Amino acid sequence: MGSSQATTENLTRAGLNLIQQALSIYDSDLRCVRVNRPFKEMFDLPENLCIPGAYFSDTIRFLAARGEYGEISDVEEFVISRVDQARTFEAHYMERTRANGHTISVEGSPLPEGGWVTVYTDITAIKDQEKLLRGRTDDLSDQLLDHTERLSQSNRELAATNATLEETKRQLTEMEARARVTTEMMPAHIAHVDEDGNYTYSNRRLSTVIPSRPTDILGMHISEALGKSAFAYIKPYYEKAQNGEVSVFEFTDDDSQRRVRVAFNPDQRGVYILSMDVTEEAQARAALSQTHKRELAVQLTSGLAHDFANLLTIILGMQSRLSRMNQTADAQELISATQSAAHRGGTLLNRIAEMSGPREMRPKPVDFCRFMSDLMTLATPTLPNQVTLTSHCEGMEQPVLLDPGSLQDSLLNLVLNAKDAIGTQAGEITISTKPVRDTWLEITVADTGCGFSDEALEHGLDPFFTTKGGEGSGLGLSMVYGLTKLVGGDLKLNNCTKGAVITLRLPLRFTSFEATPKLVLLVEDSDDIRATVREMLTDMGHRVIEATSAEEGSALAMLEGVNFVLSDITLIGGMTGVQMFDTLKQNGLKANACLMTSLPANNPIRKDAAARYSLIPKPFTATDLAAFMKMDHA
Repeated sequence: MGSSQATTENLTRAGLNLIQQALSIYDSDLRCVRVNRPFKEMFDLPENLCIPGAYFSDTIRFLAARGEYGEISDVEEFVISRVDQARTFEAHYMERTRANGHTISVEGSPLPEGGWVTVYTDITAIKDQEKLLRGRTDDLSDQLLDHTERLSQSNRELAATNATLEETKRQLTEMEARARVTTEMMPAHIAHVDEDGNYTYSNRRLSTVIPSRPTDILGMHISEALGKSAFAYIKPYYEKAQNGEVSVFEFTDDDSQRRVRVAFNPDQRGVYILSMDVTEEAQARAALSQTHKRELAVQLTSGLAHDFANLLTIILGMQSRLSRMNQTADAQELISATQSAAHRGGTLLNRIAEMSGPREMRPKPVDFCRFMSDLMTLATPTLPNQVTLTSHCEGMEQPVLLDPGSLQDSLLNLVLNAKDAIGTQAGEITISTKPVRDTWLEITVADTGCGFSDEALEHGLDPFFTTKGGEGSGLGLSMVYGLTKLVGGDLKLNNCTKGAVITLRLPLRFTSFEATPKLVLLVEDSDDIRATVREMLTDMGHRVIEATSAEEGSALAMLEGVNFVLSDITLIGGMTGVQMFDTLKQNGLKANACLMTSLPANNPIRKDAAARYSLIPKPFTATDLAAFMKMDHA
């Protein structure tokens, strides 16, 4: 027990002992919690019956055996009776005359956690005064004196009852205050509406679930508090709840685009409501579901992909160095062409790998307006002269984290579909981008073509569905939908007055381009690849130390200041990069441990490594590596 706690205990004991009345507290198991000194002295109890843990039954047995309750034929039966009576924990008041002739009042009150507190008061003097009054007042009738005595006792009982009621009221007030604080702290809206749909209780969290709604809604009707759009979604479930049916459901609020989960639980006076914002959970569910759908059983990649990926990494690194040197225009054109070919080779590897497993997303910080400008440059040459392509980028000044490759593929596919919908007539294609409440990145692709048929609106996202006859594969929109769902987004098809509108919504994650300089340990057994990656790292502002084997890496990784370790999986010697990291982690490595590899995605060694450590696949560019190092690898 600490000194502060001991001081508090001593002060409490001293205060209780100063009370002239005797006091005892027993818990729900009828064991002593605390008694004061007057209690011990009033009943002349031994010390062992006055300490915490002493049984109530032992105290009653001791007093009964000593004659406290008069002559008792069966002490044990009397003890059992008193214990059973005590277990009811009901408030009571009584007066009794003890064996020593003293009269005491006994006032008991139950405790919220079980057990009770009892106060014993010696009222012998009061009783003597009543007897004296009876003896000296011959003019008062016996009936009046009896009435006075009963009135006096009733007053004492009433005082005890009032004290019990006040204590109960205080406890209820404290419980209500604790309950309200708890509900206000919960990340959910908790409320109750009466039979007419008016709020009788609500915490102040509705605006955190549906941002556009008010906070103070007591007395308001549920349709007014939620708004026309949100109430339209919940109305069928609310009507069922009014008829006594419990329900749990989700809907997307049109104004805020938040995904909301609602639970209705009816009672005799109305309906209890619990609602929560589950937007991020819904995004994660969608991404996980799409990942499972894209898992294929085929294995088409071979060991050649490993060497090819390494070669592409070297080529990209060398071409990056050449592009920073002073070259003629013709040389720069050749360098750009070589880089483009290497990128296409990497894309080919990725597409082959996708057939044996889920696509690996490569999110990186992207200047979105510049991304859209580059997309315009790529897409415009594919359109006929009579079709114009325009782009609007609003509210996207800050970089966003996304996979530019997959998004570029998706948007190019949609632009080509829009071109086909316009046909040989003059027309317009418009790509608009805007953030939606810092939750979604919304991209719309609108055209002035013929629009979607009813069948296309219903089945346009299904694989192999096409309206182009033998000219279409039916995989374009399905591919875009799959890539969008893979990152937790959504895609919708609609018609407008001028044509068709396709809306993509991706999770919005703002980020930055700046990177914190690190001391990086680079472990790679290929001299060419190590030199290429080292230059990428130093160009980013990082300091680099190198190792060619897991044994060397193990010795250098624990050096003071090393805060990032990047290692290939396959290394010379008897230890892999994964085994090196396992050993380092056991030895207390605090630096981020990340792997790189050119093994195909369906390789068991790579799968095992990716499940345990962060991994960047080869080939990668300096931009890919910079984005990878900015991610949280804890």
